[in-house]
Amino acid sequence: MNYFLKANKNLLTYSLIILIVIPIFGMNFFISFLGNILLLLFLIPLLLIILVFIVFNSYKSKINTCNSCGAISLGLSQTCMNCGANLENISNNNQFNKKPSESTIEVEAEEVK
Repeated sequence: MNYFLKANKNLLTYSLIILIVIPIFGMNFFISFLGNILLLLFLIPLLLIILVFIVFNSYKSKINTCNSCGAISLGLSQTCMNCGANLENISNNNQFNKKPSESTIEVEAEEVK
């Protein structure tokens, strides 16, 4: 009889440990797993938006507009496909390459009487 009580106490003790400890760590694992999945669901679209923004800016920097006819070219050709004008001058006159003093309009003040 004494052995039966010791076996039941050990079984009861281990059962309580299993029922208390495992759900705590199991819930912690489950919550962190869901948190990581939700984090990925928010980060993947953000990374895709950043990638699209970078690709859009790289294409935008290659676009040239013809001064003669207004046709848009991707900058791969040296002449306009519509009118045949030289597009090399356009790429040299790009706004990013200009000095600020070349783009600024100087205005002189005059006194009105």
